[in-house]
Amino acid sequence: MSAEDETLLREAEKIAVAVGRTLGGLCEVVLHDLRDPAHAIRAIENNLSGRSVGEPATELGLARIQDPEYPEVVQNYPGRLPDGRPVKSTSIGIKNSDGVYVAALCLNLDTGPLAAVAAGIDRLIRTDEQERPLAETLRARTVDGLRAAAEEFAAEHARSPRELGSTERGELVRALESQGYLQVKHSVQTLARILGVSRATVYNDLRHER
Repeated sequence: MSAEDETLLREAEKIAVAVGRTLGGLCEVVLHDLRDPAHAIRAIENNLSGRSVGEPATELGLARIQDPEYPEVVQNYPGRLPDGRPVKSTSIGIKNSDGVYVAALCLNLDTGPLAAVAAGIDRLIRTDEQERPLAETLRARTVDGLRAAAEEFAAEHARSPRELGSTERGELVRALESQGYLQVKHSVQTLARILGVSRATVYNDLRHER
């Protein structure tokens, strides 16, 4: 562990904290110490992924450790958080004067709220279409379909699913149940993650709406 490497890590940590606090809760910023891949996470701001300091490097981090020629910047690639929310990610490798990767600064932008705003704007400017409720279809109900239906409902209210109030959440639960989505295996657990509430809250909403 050289003094140069440690200086690079300290400076990168300052950047991680500053960027994270500037971008607020929408963007997770993670600093990985690639010298210790088993305990790589050195700092994490706006924790969206549920990881902790001291957890191991990701696959991308391991690829950088193994290949000094791995791209220094991998930008705007898609990913998903453990609860299924989509993110847009950028990873910046940091090399020392010997050309060895010692750190990676990673940004994971939660695009869900922004997608909801974009969907709301799209609905606002759309022309020559009849307003339609959530439509019943003949396709098999899937967890992906459940997520899409919840995001569409939230977008109609100019919110992300996690921003829905209790009344709106109850309306959504009733709509999803009537369309058969809540008969899918693990659907209640998945819906709870999408809404950012407990399973008990979803079951309570179901009882109140019946």
